[in-house]
Amino acid sequence: MKILALIGSPRKGGNTDILVDKILEGCNEKGFSSEKLYLYDFSISACNDCRLCKSENYECAIKDDMQQIYFSMVEADIIIFGTPVYWYGPTGQMKLLIDRMRPFIASRKMQGKKAFLVVPSEEGAKACKALLEMFRMSFDYLGMEFIGSILSKAYERGEVWGNKEDLRKAYELGKSL
Repeated sequence: MKILALIGSPRKGGNTDILVDKILEGCNEKGFSSEKLYLYDFSISACNDCRLCKSENYECAIKDDMQQIYFSMVEADIIIFGTPVYWYGPTGQMKLLIDRMRPFIASRKMQGKKAFLVVPSEEGAKACKALLEMFRMSFDYLGMEFIGSILSKAYERGEVWGNKEDLRKAYELGKSL
């Protein structure tokens, strides 16, 4: 089983990263292979709605770093989407990624893959409703199976270390995948 973690936070070592690492720690204990990509390390352009991805080869016409991410997504069995809450939605870099997943609508290459969401927020789970629904609808549209989320209350860098229950849940989730 291959796990892909897409980190949409600009903070390496921040709350999103810590929670995802706990999940991957559990996964690795089970012998799964994993890959973690920091979206802020990639140049991802905005979708320009050219719709070429809906034709013949179902490929995006924009040639940027998203091409590498597409490959990793297709190879994965489970994709973890990790993003802090920005204005009740995902970070800009994560939203760019979601918008650029359009080729997968026609190609159905995400069909049957599992998706998990990791979201730390200053206000906790109550602030994640709109973001959670956006992802849930996107996963449905792509034919992905949404298998759950960790919606943690954490804002300052590393604050999630104080939330032992969420750290335990993340680790146990990784072992259960």
